Amino acid sequence: MVPVSFAPLEFAGEELVLLKYNALYWPRERALLVADLHLEKGSWYATHGQMLPPYDSRETLERLADAVKATGARRVITLGDNFHDDAGTHRLDPYAAGMLESLTRALDWVWITGNHDEQMSRTFGATLAEEMDLGGIVLRHEAKRGETQPELSGHYHPKMRVRVRNRHIARPCGVVSRAEGRGDRMIAPAFGAYTGGMDAGSPEILEALGPAQRIDAVLPAKGKLVTFPLFREAV
Repeated sequence: MVPVSFAPLEFAGEELVLLKYNALYWPRERALLVADLHLEKGSWYATHGQMLPPYDSRETLERLADAVKATGARRVITLGDNFHDDAGTHRLDPYAAGMLESLTRALDWVWITGNHDEQMSRTFGATLAEEMDLGGIVLRHEAKRGETQPELSGHYHPKMRVRVRNRHIARPCGVVSRAEGRGDRMIAPAFGAYTGGMDAGSPEILEALGPAQRIDAVLPAKGKLVTFPLFREAV
């Protein structure tokens, strides 16, 4: 059962739940959807001379395990850029690799590949796919401009910047596009510990989700879905 503190989102005739973990849960499919894990990003930077704390994969996988426990998910479907590079699958330390192997054994796990990990050579027993159709919704890494089917994707790491009590706060968010005669489309927030972010209202994101009548940033807050308008078609 999904805790009531998580925010429901109507999408393509389905009820999804936007979680505080920067993930989506699809109750009917008992599926947890996560985008842009970028596992082993820290170790990739280390090989290029920039030393970062090497615990990003552990933190990301621990939060993923928490989200599975909180929702009771039976499936995990990633939305690409699972590892920061193709060789990242072999740089996982034994502890993180063990965590990942335990998760993939316990769950129906599908890796959808992205531009960072198109040639994943190690799947940890999970299924590998470029994209998939689940319940009439296309799941892929990067939004396909002009797509008419319902679509869930990642890639852009959207963030909403808001001012609260004289403070500027940037939070990962989802971006939802709606248009009459077309399926709803959504770019999911990035899940990984070391993922940065692109402004949710940036031209790249708005163009990727076009054409649309409305595009909104969505955030979970105290059990409610908070919506920030990003685009409205001129009437």
